[in-house]
Amino acid sequence: MIREIKGWHVAATFVLAFGTIIAVNLTLAVNAVRTFPGLEVKNSYVASQTFDADRKAQHALEWVVAARLEGNELILDVRRDGTPVNAQIETAIFGRATHRAQDQTPEFVFDGTAFRAPVQAGAGNWNLRIKMRAQDGTLFQQRIIVRVAA
Repeated sequence: MIREIKGWHVAATFVLAFGTIIAVNLTLAVNAVRTFPGLEVKNSYVASQTFDADRKAQHALEWVVAARLEGNELILDVRRDGTPVNAQIETAIFGRATHRAQDQTPEFVFDGTAFRAPVQAGAGNWNLRIKMRAQDGTLFQQRIIVRVAA
């Protein structure tokens, strides 16, 4: 038996298809705006004017920076030629990449080999956004990904 397609069939299919597309787009847009952590810099053009010089100065420090979690202790290792560096930490934020609800400000203490700070972290990916200053005044800033196994 062949069924005839009537006008309301076409209209219903059209509304259902485009309604689904619009609903999905609205859901994604709302979640994107709701979880946006904020701006990295106030004015990207102004920040771009000194980017190359800042990057060159930071690379000239020759620091190798790594972070890891041991239990509830965040360990920040800063080295130059294998020797620990006791830099001045200006700001440090430890949190998730997607939202700021779990952000923490670790209070690092240098123990002669690395910086250590107590933090609360669950499984998954975490970011340590850090700004340190060398003894010559050079600013070092980096986002370090810290992966915590389940």
